[in-house]
Amino acid sequence: MRRVVVGGAAILAIAIATAVSAQWGQGRLPEGPGVPPRFPGQNFEDGTFMICKIMYRSVRSEAQGVGWSTDYPYAGINLMTRVSELTKTPISREGEGEPTAWVVRLTDDALFRCPFTMASDVGTLEFSQEETLRLREYLLKGGFLWVDDFWGSRAWQNWENQIGKALSHAEFPIVDLNVDHTMFRMLFPVHTLPQIPNVGLWRYERRTSERGPDSDELHVRGIYDRKGRVIVLMTHNTDFGDAYEREGDDPSYFETFSVNGYAIGIDVLLYAMTH
Repeated sequence: MRRVVVGGAAILAIAIATAVSAQWGQGRLPEGPGVPPRFPGQNFEDGTFMICKIMYRSVRSEAQGVGWSTDYPYAGINLMTRVSELTKTPISREGEGEPTAWVVRLTDDALFRCPFTMASDVGTLEFSQEETLRLREYLLKGGFLWVDDFWGSRAWQNWENQIGKALSHAEFPIVDLNVDHTMFRMLFPVHTLPQIPNVGLWRYERRTSERGPDSDELHVRGIYDRKGRVIVLMTHNTDFGDAYEREGDDPSYFETFSVNGYAIGIDVLLYAMTH
């Protein structure tokens, strides 16, 4: 019980700090395709925690998606900021400034220096044979991948086919995860796995399903390695990236989605670092 109380107080502190610093939607920073990707140099790792965004090739488009750069860079920056504030985890920073938003291709050697990777809008991607082999090697060597913000049955089918090229479904089946999983009990006990819409859909329509009936059902799924560790987390028909990236755009959106979204995100990071 003590842990729950302390955790709730810390999340409340985030809400207060965010309201003051972001002024709810003023001074938006550049994001998405207009932001030059930051590729890591040869000796970019410094022993601190970092999130690396996966760059990939899109072969189809999705409404409101912009391929690999969806939610880049501020979803990762804000999530790393909050994990540094709510835990003792040291994170990679630009000197004394904000967290470093690294981008890696699956063919980059830097991939194997990234303890945690994220990818968005994955219903549009296609892996090459080389990328398939590299992703498999990365995951089975201990890497972690979280894919998020892809909506509807067509996007799911595309992702299922692509990840199956790297981790065959016969050997590494995709399974449903629920709130009782260890991943969601690391620091903040999670009671609900939410469907999170993009901020505009919530602001103007107050609904959560971005593809109507085709995305009504939230899916939280995982792939285990041979030792029983989740190595791929898939949050389908939901947008955790916007819960982080858009934390300062609208107070209702923050209170409804970002608070629980951060609790889940920090739990996921801690799981990946300790399992």
